[in-house]
Order: sequence, then C-alpha cells, then structure tokens
Amino acid sequence: MKQAQETITVPGRGPGLHEITTTICDWTQAQGIAVGLLSVYCCHTSASLIIQENADGDVRRDLETFFAKLVPEDPALYRHTTEGPDDMPAHIKGALTATSLAIPVAGGRPVLGTWQGIYLFEHRTRPHRRQLVLHLIGE
Repeated sequence: MKQAQETITVPGRGPGLHEITTTICDWTQAQGIAVGLLSVYCCHTSASLIIQENADGDVRRDLETFFAKLVPEDPALYRHTTEGPDDMPAHIKGALTATSLAIPVAGGRPVLGTWQGIYLFEHRTRPHRRQLVLHLIGE
C-alpha cells in the first residue's frame, strides 16, 4: 500500500464554481498509484467542493443562480455580519454542500463519469486563495 499527500492552493477567482478537474487528475496521475482512493479536502468553511456536470456551462450558471437565491446576501437575516454581508451566506452554502470528496482511482486517474468535473465552489464575493489537501492511498 502506498500513500501520497499534498496541499495545493487554488488562486482566488471570486464567487462561483471553478473547475479543478485537470489539476486534481494531473496530481493523481503523477503519484504512480494505479488503484486506490483519492480524498480531496477543502480547509475552509466559506468554500466547498462538488462533483458536477462539466459539459454545459449553463448547469454551472444555474447552480450559482439557485444558491444565490436560496441563501441571499441580506445582513438583516443574520447575526454574524462582522466579516461582511457575504460571510454568513457563504457559511450556509458551505454547510449545504461538502468540504471533502472521496473519489475512486483506477488506471492512475480519478474515476469520474463522462460529464463529471470536480469544482471548488467559492461562496465569498471577494477572491480568496483556498487550500485543498489531496490524499491518495492505493497500490
């Protein structure tokens, strides 16, 4: 059994879904582990990770619009407002999604469906640099 772990930084690009599939797949392939399990962990409470369709950009835009309507940036709705009007909504969006993913690895690559991509879902308005921990175990 072999393991590899690395912390990567995803540069801030503002709110929305930012595809990181290529970065994750390239790192996984470089580890020389053919079969195993990859975990991807987001070290933040105002950003999250999702696997979603990456073929039609309208899916991404519709998800972003849906979450903006579901959790509005209205300071009158929240007690926690000291970090700005987008902070508490970002925490709620993060709670509704996931901070970690577990993805099987086969042939040295994460096993994703034909139209699936891995996304960092940035919930803050201002761009933030996000730390992701990648951990791969297998043989």
